[in-house]
Amino acid sequence: MQASCVAITSKGVPFTSTKNNMTTKILIVRSSSLGDLVHMLPAISDIAKHVPGAQIDWVAEEAFAEIPAWHPAVHEVIKVAHRRWRKTWWSAPTRQERAALKRKLKSTRYDIVLDMQALMKSAWIVRQAKGVKHGLDWKSARESMASLFYDVRHTVAFWQPAVTRQRMLAAAAFNYQYEGEPDFGLQKFTDGVAIQDYAVIMPSASREDKLWPEADWHAVFRELNAAGLRLKLLAGNEKETERARALVRDFPDAEILPRMSLTDVARVIAPARMMIGLDSGLTHLSAALGRPTIGIYSASTPVRTPLVGAAFTASLGDRGIPPTREMVLSKLKQALAS
Repeated sequence: MQASCVAITSKGVPFTSTKNNMTTKILIVRSSSLGDLVHMLPAISDIAKHVPGAQIDWVAEEAFAEIPAWHPAVHEVIKVAHRRWRKTWWSAPTRQERAALKRKLKSTRYDIVLDMQALMKSAWIVRQAKGVKHGLDWKSARESMASLFYDVRHTVAFWQPAVTRQRMLAAAAFNYQYEGEPDFGLQKFTDGVAIQDYAVIMPSASREDKLWPEADWHAVFRELNAAGLRLKLLAGNEKETERARALVRDFPDAEILPRMSLTDVARVIAPARMMIGLDSGLTHLSAALGRPTIGIYSASTPVRTPLVGAAFTASLGDRGIPPTREMVLSKLKQALAS
């Protein structure tokens, strides 16, 4: 696949690569959320491949800062804490942290500052950094006002998979054409890992309208057990743990995993035979790790955020239309066969 649907406005000029013996300093701004950062990783691999001497720094929300650090091409992760700061924006400690972030961003002159989020909160970060500022144009940005803060603006068609959209924007900013399947740069978790006989389940979500019926989960669990797979359920908080306990009440061999760091979760998923989960960042991480993965969508559409990975994936359902039990079981059998 190659980059297309790309245009640079009259304000700004295309990026020109430096010589091989020089460093190109790049700041990527994409702070959240978990799944969105996973979708960013192939664009980072593309930049590292096509831009000689790329030194990539990445601004990410503190809760997800582990994800950029996984990629071998990322030089430094700069933490931001919008989710925490917005609760106490004008308090003295928050002002001090914001000032420290501003000093950090201004301490380096970047060749390119690339906003991959196109929100006002990401534009706020871009404004404070030194360097030529790139981002999406008015029609392409999720929040159009953000485009006013860029020196160079790019057009990237909106309704397409997030991984493709990010790869296209990076290709436009650095003036190259990408090709090939996405490389998430997660080999540190997958190289030399032996696959084990268990399935990872992500049955919980922060929103009730994302949940899937208990009886349907039980049918999936029985199918997995019949295939000789143990169940490992992820739970991020006490409410999710309680829901998981209720789900596996009749499955005594199932294991409910404690809350873990994202790195530890990745280490659990990487050797799994497969994963089935609701539309969540961890389900997208499973696909990125190259595990057969089934995603259950009921409150969002997979058109823009389908599962993407090297192994079998199935993104089932849509906003307001959860997949049926039969649909999931059919794809489960395909995944097991794969």
